[in-house]
Amino acid sequence: MTSRSEARVLQFCHGYDGPFLDCARQYASLFQGSGYKVTTVFLTGAADPQVAAGCASDEVLFLEFSSKAVRGLKLGAIRALRRIAAERRFSFCIAHRFKPIYVALLATRLPVIGVHHAFGDYQRKGRRLFANLFRKRLSLLGVSDAVRDDMRRCLAQWPAERIQTLYNRIDIDALQAALVPRAEARQALGLDAQAWVVGNVGRLHPDKDQATLLRGFAQALPDLPAGARLAILGKGRLEDSLKALATQLGIADHVLFLGQVPDARRYFQAFDVFALSSDHEPFGMVLLEAMVAGVPVLATACGGAREVVEGVGVLFALGDAGQLAAALAHMAELDEQQRATCAALMLQRLRERFSDQAVREMFWRLPQVRGLTEKG
Repeated sequence: MTSRSEARVLQFCHGYDGPFLDCARQYASLFQGSGYKVTTVFLTGAADPQVAAGCASDEVLFLEFSSKAVRGLKLGAIRALRRIAAERRFSFCIAHRFKPIYVALLATRLPVIGVHHAFGDYQRKGRRLFANLFRKRLSLLGVSDAVRDDMRRCLAQWPAERIQTLYNRIDIDALQAALVPRAEARQALGLDAQAWVVGNVGRLHPDKDQATLLRGFAQALPDLPAGARLAILGKGRLEDSLKALATQLGIADHVLFLGQVPDARRYFQAFDVFALSSDHEPFGMVLLEAMVAGVPVLATACGGAREVVEGVGVLFALGDAGQLAAALAHMAELDEQQRATCAALMLQRLRERFSDQAVREMFWRLPQVRGLTEKG
């Protein structure tokens, strides 16, 4: 039997683009002080020492497969991971997203905890059959109750304890230390120092539904402070159509499309309000980032966003521009004391539910984790 001091955990990730580098850090940090060492393996993406340094892992390996190479049966990836597992004494594997789960189950005999970051991953019959084939070795985590419940509906024969929630989380102190002060952030983003600004950060894509945000802002504009602005950070295929919609709504002079801003979360104090209009957001990491910055948040009342915002922010019905407009008008009336109270409530929510420490404690209480570590 492998002693705890010798035990290793394999973390297998599809890639490190977008939010997934921080996901790797989040899961590696769960094992700090546990006696387990963590080897993080990236299926795609070139070897990068900065990525390796950001993983909070004892060892980081890059398989460097192209996206094309991991289509189909993924035999090369299976062989590569099998070699890695044969050279190390792993106790179990944490795999993010379906392809790494598939490869890990076929390449090793390890118990696998599969982490899912999106809806619909088991709507395909073939994936359900695969999961059922390996159900003795596979357990699943969703990044929100909404994602968990989606998987439970698809895998209705699975015991509920095999499909659990483990929230995404944030290093509160590190992000607070990195925040750019309000005046500097506004200058960096080219925002008027005196304007009342609604912020939105995300891909310009249908599932982010910035069209509803534009319509809601247009309806609210007469009730907002003079010179109010909507700042949208991000790029995507809908950029031209969203700009055309802003013109059609007569608010083009009030809407700023700022494009892709590197490390945008450092600039959130530039906003007076943060609005997320996404269609069934699986979680909503940007909401945590806005809350760390002390910016009041409003979001659609669906998906994982409800779990983040309810009780500390304002929720509106998906696609309802009228409710969004009313929420913006309400936010514009908050005085400094009310904003300070809101910021304190958000920080409390973060520390109790979405901090590294809170989620680490939750992780070690999960039934599938207890079962694996007790065996180890």
